[in-house]
Amino acid sequence: MAISLAEVLQRFAPAYQQRYPKALLPSHQRAIRDILACRTPALGGHRWHCPECDQDVYVYHGCRNRACPACHAAQTQPWLVDRQAELLPCPYFHLTATVPEGLRDLFRSHQKIFYDLLMSLTSQCVLEVAANPKHLGAMPGILAVLHTWTGMLTYHPHVHCLVTAGGVSPDGDWIACRPGFFLPVRVLSRHLRNLFQQTLRKRHRQLFDQVPAQVWRQQWVLNCLPWGQAQQGVLDYLARYVFRIAITQRRILDMDAQTVTFQYKDRKANRQRTCRLEGTEFVRRYLQHVLPKGFHKVRYYGLWHPRRRALAQQVRLLLARQRPAQPSALQPANPPKPLAPFQPVCPKCGCRELEYIGPIPRPRCRGP
Repeated sequence: MAISLAEVLQRFAPAYQQRYPKALLPSHQRAIRDILACRTPALGGHRWHCPECDQDVYVYHGCRNRACPACHAAQTQPWLVDRQAELLPCPYFHLTATVPEGLRDLFRSHQKIFYDLLMSLTSQCVLEVAANPKHLGAMPGILAVLHTWTGMLTYHPHVHCLVTAGGVSPDGDWIACRPGFFLPVRVLSRHLRNLFQQTLRKRHRQLFDQVPAQVWRQQWVLNCLPWGQAQQGVLDYLARYVFRIAITQRRILDMDAQTVTFQYKDRKANRQRTCRLEGTEFVRRYLQHVLPKGFHKVRYYGLWHPRRRALAQQVRLLLARQRPAQPSALQPANPPKPLAPFQPVCPKCGCRELEYIGPIPRPRCRGP
C-alpha cells in the first residue's frame, strides 16, 4: 500500500519542530497544517450514496496548497487549457540556469530576494542578448518556472525557461533563429553572472559582501536545447515543469519508526534508485522546497509579458499565415481534453452511478 506524505508528516513533523524550532517558517507551518488536513473531514466535503451496496461514500475537499502532492496534479489540466490561446506556432527552446553552489546558503536564508533576482535576471539576460543584432536582433517570448530541488530532495535552485525560437524585431517583423541554435551559451552565462553581480551590489550591498569571491570568477551553468515544435512540444514542457513539486506520493516507498525510503532517478546512470533518510531529515529536505507565501514561481517575460498581449496576438496571426500547413496555436491539433464532471467511484463495489446526497460542512470550533 502506498504511503502518503501526510502520513510521513504526521509521524515525523513533531520531532522536526522540536529539533529545528527556528527553521520552521510560516510557509512551512502552513504546508504541514494543510497537508495533514487534506482530504479529511477537517476540510468538509460531499456525501454520496451507492445503490449497489447501500453504502455512503464520503469525498473530502483537498487543501489546494501548491506544495501538496495530492492536489497539484488537478491544477495542471485547466491551466493547460487556458494557455492554448497564448502559444505561438513556432519551434521552442528549453533554457536552464543554475545557481552556483557558493550562493545557495544565501538563497536559502533570503528566499524571496534571491528567487526573484534569479527569475528576473535570467529573463533579462536572455532578452538583452537576443536584442543584440549580432545574435538575433529581436524580442522572444519567455515562460520562466522556478525549481529548487534534485531527485534526492537536496537544495538546488534553478530556473527553467521556455523560449520561442525567434522574436519580434523593432520593426515588427518576425525573426527566426537558426535551426537548432538559439543564442551562444557562453555569452548568456557571462552576461547573467555580470547582471547578478551588478544588481546585488546595487540593491543589496550587505548580501553582496557575503558572497564568496569565487562565485564571480567561475562560469555559471546554463543549458539551452531545442524543445519541440509548436503545440506538442510546448504542452509536454508545461505539463512536465510548471506544476511539478519536490516529491510525489508514488515516490515514497516505505516508512518505519525511524526512516523514510523514497525513489529518485539517477540521470547520469539513467536508472531509478532508492534513498533512505532519517524521518526528520526527510521532512527538512522536503520543507526547504516550500516557497514563501505569495511568491509567483511561474512568470512571463518578453513577448509573453501581459502588457504585450496585443503584440503577441499579431505575431500569432502572422505566423499562422506564414505556416498554413503546420498546426496553428489558434486551432491546436491535439488540445487538452476538458475536465469531466467529478463522479466518485464506490471503493467497496466499484459502482460509478452514485447518488449525490449533499455537502459536508467543515467542523467549527465552539467555545465552552
